[in-house]
Amino acid sequence: MSAAAPDSFRCGLVALGGRTNVGKSTLLNRLVGRKVSIVSPRPQTTRRRILGVRHDADAQLLLVDMPGLHLPRGLLNQQMTALARRCLSEADVLVGVIEAGPALAAGDKAFLAEMLEYRMAKVIAINKIDRVKRPSILPLAQQCAQQVADAQIVPISALTGENLDRLVDVIKHYLPQRPALMPEQKYTDQSESTIAQEIIREKIFFAAREEVPFSTAVKLDEFTLEPEGRLLRIAATIVVERDSQKGILIGAGGLRLKRIGQSAREELEALLGRRIFMTLFVKVDKNWTRDPRKVAELTA
Repeated sequence: MSAAAPDSFRCGLVALGGRTNVGKSTLLNRLVGRKVSIVSPRPQTTRRRILGVRHDADAQLLLVDMPGLHLPRGLLNQQMTALARRCLSEADVLVGVIEAGPALAAGDKAFLAEMLEYRMAKVIAINKIDRVKRPSILPLAQQCAQQVADAQIVPISALTGENLDRLVDVIKHYLPQRPALMPEQKYTDQSESTIAQEIIREKIFFAAREEVPFSTAVKLDEFTLEPEGRLLRIAATIVVERDSQKGILIGAGGLRLKRIGQSAREELEALLGRRIFMTLFVKVDKNWTRDPRKVAELTA
């Protein structure tokens, strides 16, 4: 990073926006080069503002993942949508992520229309091109250009990494010339305890079906590194809204909860580079997603 002359170095905030489930979190992780944001095939996985930092010799990209824009049907979803719009408004560059297909999906079309309200530089990343036939990409790009005439359009695959170098070059072109804002060793502003909460929540999305993951939150009760630094003790409570959801998460003989904990522990040991002893509990807090105070507390 220090190889670039100070007057040519670029740095800025890059918002990765779009509807739910278009691959924003996968894209963030790819661009940063390590896992920063949790990923699942279910919509509305991301609830927080997630910052990931990409360090290049000529630029530093402060990449912001956020909840996908969707029709908010409850207090929690309203908060997520409001957070996403705040993140979009603060960026130097707005990257609208849409999904490749035969035509613009209704949610993508709505997001592109919303992009027009923002004044910063705009890029449209047509994601998941690995899933479609190549001749279909050009008509989709033309539709995007008709909706957002001042946006650069870059087809990509966040999953395979295809064309991400081109996307990064386009983003850098729009970044302001300024020194790096984050130390070179930092790849996120999240604490290790927040990462632990998010990884546990990710494993719930994979382990439970139907509406259960959307009604859960993870609260850390303990996050303690033993004096010799060899073992990290994590205790967490998974909060649900109903007794039936508690039963689903625990599973027969506690097997599902055990699998959630094991999967989270193994991934966190690899991410944090230390042994972990993890204990999980499940607690019912009826209708917590409708209580403003509890929503603020459990999603902070």
